[in-house]
Amino acid sequence: MSDHDVVRVETSGAIQRIILDRPAKRNALTSGMYETLSRAIRGADADPSIAAVVISGEGMAFCAGNDLVEFLQDPPTGEDSSVFRFLRTLVEVEVPLIAAVHGDCVGIGATMLLHCDFAVADESAVLSFPFVALGVVPEAASSLLLPRVAGTRLAADLLLLGQPLSARGALESGLLTNVVPVGRHVDAALALARRLAALPREAVRATRRLLHAPEEPVLERMRREAAVFVERLGSPEFAELAERALGR
Repeated sequence: MSDHDVVRVETSGAIQRIILDRPAKRNALTSGMYETLSRAIRGADADPSIAAVVISGEGMAFCAGNDLVEFLQDPPTGEDSSVFRFLRTLVEVEVPLIAAVHGDCVGIGATMLLHCDFAVADESAVLSFPFVALGVVPEAASSLLLPRVAGTRLAADLLLLGQPLSARGALESGLLTNVVPVGRHVDAALALARRLAALPREAVRATRRLLHAPEEPVLERMRREAAVFVERLGSPEFAELAERALGR
């Protein structure tokens, strides 16, 4: 079975699902899987009919991180490696990303959640960041983003000591959107995706761009928002929705 066969991409209406399907390896990611993930997400981003992408995993775990055997045999050598291209994809796209996680979320299986707009977990989920224990350092800008979300004390516990974090702990720390009963995480994520699909598509993507824009002074952000706001006022989407709100 090739790496392309263990990442399933399914589209239903305005929702694209990306399913990690390598359960015997707890969905550990290979270079081929990273390539498939990047292509699928960028393809959804280029398709204005797609309202959201839902990422989930089959089997007992969401994702056990990088495939360590492959990393030993053929490690990434620079920013153009497939794993880093995948991480850039998460940052650069405008289509909303929703993670539906359960079981083990290890390494990149946990850090990728920092780049998703929503992360829904069932009660079996456990996040862990065992980078230092493996002699490496965190990736996916988690050394920057995790302290912002969870605070520096918890980030040190998670990134330096590799302390596992339960679904409830991750929710309380701001790393998750919601925690649901075991086995209900995909349904909950799809419900979020349907809510996004019911909203004006272009306005959703424009707002996501603002949410993910670099930090800047308040007045600069106000100017950025104002420019987009004025642009949106001239859009066919706004005109149609405004006329509808006026009952015309």
